[in-house]
Amino acid sequence: MPSQNSSGVVDPVPRIPQRKRGRERVATLLKAAAEVFSERSYEAATMTEIAARAGASIGSLYQFFPTKELLAKALHEAYLADLSAMLDEMLLEATGRSAVEVADKLFDGLQAFLVERPAFGALVERRDIDKEQKRRTGAAMREKIARLLASAARPVPKERCEAMAAVVLQLMKVAVALNAADDVDWRNATHQELRQMLKNHLNSVQVA
Repeated sequence: MPSQNSSGVVDPVPRIPQRKRGRERVATLLKAAAEVFSERSYEAATMTEIAARAGASIGSLYQFFPTKELLAKALHEAYLADLSAMLDEMLLEATGRSAVEVADKLFDGLQAFLVERPAFGALVERRDIDKEQKRRTGAAMREKIARLLASAARPVPKERCEAMAAVVLQLMKVAVALNAADDVDWRNATHQELRQMLKNHLNSVQVA
């Protein structure tokens, strides 16, 4: 059902398909949106262009996603779920690894994540993201990273895990922003510098 905001205006909501054909159509629309967002940016992308890329009518797109904001939100939430799952998997593999090795694995995973989802950076930078949702997402990511650092064979001291997790998350955000750079060699070199900075710092704070 549509939700009602504080001004009494009914907000549109995306339609959730129940049949396989509908789910496949939504997947095609999301894929097209990801391509257009990554190529044009979120602000410059249009629903008409996305529908054309998907080989669908504009009416079909609006049937499932009444606004561009809702379309971007659905794609962004899917990406965040993938990122969260990646961190959960890393937590299972953290046993026996040092915090430095965990950081290396984290950067490798993030780079692979961004290669597979080039629209992620454009979605993160949207101005219409709900601030409370953004705060909750950030807190959840920091908590997962803190658990990763605390679970390593030579863990980060417990009293520093939360602050270090915030630092790691900020470095990840920088890496996401850098991913939009056209100069691939410069981007990769800068990613490596970020990785090395983190590893050097973790080496200095790990519990012996």
